[in-house]
Amino acid sequence: MASSSKTLVEIFQPAKRLKSLPASPETLTPKSSISALCKPSPTDAAGTAGDLLPPEPPSTLTPDQKKRIEINKAVARSKRNLRFCTEKIERAKAEGMDYVKLEELLVEETWLEALPGELQKPYAKNLCRFVEREVRGSVPIYPPPYLIFNALHSTPFDRVNAVIIGQDPYHGPGQAMGLAFSVPEGIKMPSSLVNIFKELQKDVGCSVPSHGNLERWAVQGVLLLNTVLTVRNHQANSHAKKGWEPFTDAVIRTISQKKSGVVFLLWGNSAQEKSRLIDESKHHILRAAHPSGLSANRGFFGCRFVFLIIKIVIYFLPFLYLLFQLLEYNSMA
Repeated sequence: MASSSKTLVEIFQPAKRLKSLPASPETLTPKSSISALCKPSPTDAAGTAGDLLPPEPPSTLTPDQKKRIEINKAVARSKRNLRFCTEKIERAKAEGMDYVKLEELLVEETWLEALPGELQKPYAKNLCRFVEREVRGSVPIYPPPYLIFNALHSTPFDRVNAVIIGQDPYHGPGQAMGLAFSVPEGIKMPSSLVNIFKELQKDVGCSVPSHGNLERWAVQGVLLLNTVLTVRNHQANSHAKKGWEPFTDAVIRTISQKKSGVVFLLWGNSAQEKSRLIDESKHHILRAAHPSGLSANRGFFGCRFVFLIIKIVIYFLPFLYLLFQLLEYNSMA
């Protein structure tokens, strides 16, 4: 980071009435294992004759350590879900099958509980059959099957604080990773993601991150949800209107009904149509043009979405903090 470039933590000092956020970049990136952070506390096993339960030992962990443990747990849970999907696919191949049923690839328990039986509905059965045919076909589809539900696997239902809605996955080889707008490290950032970071830089003066992997947003509560979860190689919108839209509508509607105080970032007409599914008396909606190269100059640049987030910071503190975290971490990479 250039010496003249301010960090997000330097730019935004928390209001006095709010609990201070950790400012050190070293505390923003988990570098210690959970076991190293969890030091045993002395306890009085015997207790006293008059005690029903022994007193709770005081915590020896700092707020920063607790935060890192929470992040480590979220990352481990995401990796566990990824492993479950990968093992199912490998097991199917070992048994001579060239695909796994789509409904078996959603393994995150909190979403299965929030969406009971959704993938068993008639529209979803048709969707499952369509995706299975596409997986077995000669044209590659993206993302690979084990990442189709990556947005839900990376952001469990109980951790959703914010939702960013995209359209369909990137349709070039190696780009799609199941998270809206995100690409793996080492892959050139598409124009939409570049423009998101440019707007952040113009809005708050932060450095543009060195890569476009948004997994750190996802594991900390930002659901990066495309309205269509699969696509054919180099054929944008090729899996639109095949059944994904009712499924992702059910995801959005469920969040609206069962949670409160969630912030929805709706960029572009397609995403903004989803506002009909959201109860604005319970949630916050931020609207702007789509950040793509074709439309960013029509209202995305200058939308100041981080500034708007700060205006509702009392509800949005977790997402604001993880924005600090992602940008600080990447600018140091």
